[in-house]
This record gives sequence, C-alpha cells and structure tokens, in this order.
Amino acid sequence: MTTPQSTPPPVLPSGPPPLRIVVADDHQVVRTGFAALLDTQPDFTVVGTAGDGTEAVRICRELRPDVVLMDVRMPGTDGIEATRQLTGSLPEADRPRILILTTFDLDEYVYDALRAGANGFLLKDVTAERLFDAVRIIADGEALLAPTVTRRLIGEFTRQRPPRPDDRPATALTALTDRETQVLRLLAEGLSNAEIAVRLVVTEETVKTHVSRILGKLGLRDRTQAVVAAYETGLVVPGTHEPS
Repeated sequence: MTTPQSTPPPVLPSGPPPLRIVVADDHQVVRTGFAALLDTQPDFTVVGTAGDGTEAVRICRELRPDVVLMDVRMPGTDGIEATRQLTGSLPEADRPRILILTTFDLDEYVYDALRAGANGFLLKDVTAERLFDAVRIIADGEALLAPTVTRRLIGEFTRQRPPRPDDRPATALTALTDRETQVLRLLAEGLSNAEIAVRLVVTEETVKTHVSRILGKLGLRDRTQAVVAAYETGLVVPGTHEPS
C-alpha cells in the first residue's frame, strides 16, 4: 500500500513588501508610462494614478502609498498644493515620500514644492535606472538632492527671493556645533551621506548622527528642509561653497 505523501507547505515570500507608489500627472501618456515602467520592478507596486492634485491627495489618503511621483504643474490643485496638503494633514507615519516631477531643471515651482515638504525632484526625461534609484532613495528616507541640479535650483530661487517674515532666522544656527555646521554646508552642496563621510574622513554612521542632530536642533523634517534652511539663513551663499 502506497503511503500518501504530504503536501509541502507553501513557500512564503521573503524580504520586505514592495514599495507602494502613486503616480500623479495630468498627461495620461506620461503617468501610464511611468506607472508601467515602475511596475517592472519586483520591489515596486503602483497602487494608483491621478490626473490632478485633488485626485492625488484623495488617493494618497485612501491608499497610504510609500512614495508619490508628483507632477509639479497640474490643473486645479497643482503638485505644490497637493504636496502641502499631504505633508500638513497626514500623521507623520502615514505621510508618503514625495518626488516632484518636472520638465525643466530650473522650474520655478520646484523650490516652492521643496518648501511645501517634497523630498526631492526628478526631471521627466530621466533614464529608467535613475528613476528606480530615485524612488528607492526617497523611500529609504533620503532626499534626492543632485548637486548638478538641485543645489543650483535652490540657490537660484533663494537668491531671487527676499526672506519671508516666517523664515527661520540665522541665529537658529548657533545651536549647531562647528562640525554640524560643516555637515549642513555639505548637505547644501547636494552631497550624500557617503560623500560627506569621504569628505570629512568619518564613517557614514557618524554623518547620519550629525544629520539627525541638525534636524532635531533646527526643528526640520528632513534633509531637504535642511538644505533650504542653509540657503535661507545665509549659511550658504548661492554659487559658492566651502573649499574641498
């Protein structure tokens, strides 16, 4: 008599769940293209798309994605206002990381989006690999601050605009140590933690600790806000940086 064989238990997937992504763009071809591209990655899943900022906010409140690709220019509620609503109305644990999409590397609206709480921005003509890397960087808690584009953008529009009445005064920086001030300057250059570690000849963990203390002392949400603050307080003058 043949002994029946037991069915092996199902193999459960290992590793973290895929990143949940929403794509918001008023051009259908663009948003479906980005969505299809992102869905090719095993660690991504596009849970929704939106054609304007109002729809993006509604979908994000319902679905709680990890990352939003947000077009900066959309009819009605644009990407800036949608970003402001999402960062201002949701509990911190439920806020998506927001990656602004723009056509031009000096789009005047991108600076406002960074002030509104966006975590970085990306040009729409980005390569597929750069797009995938950007989403992972943003999801991991980093800000996407490419030195060749973002520093120039923030510096340019900070230079053009006089400080606002509610801007953080430069005296707030006195709470920072000399090393923390140095790290903040390097952040404003668009350097990553790894690049700062090489520049200062310290470990990456040490840099992360400095960044965390800078954010805490200045009451900032993330390194994007730290870069904006570095320019707004005059710590970094557009077009200049510390010697290497």
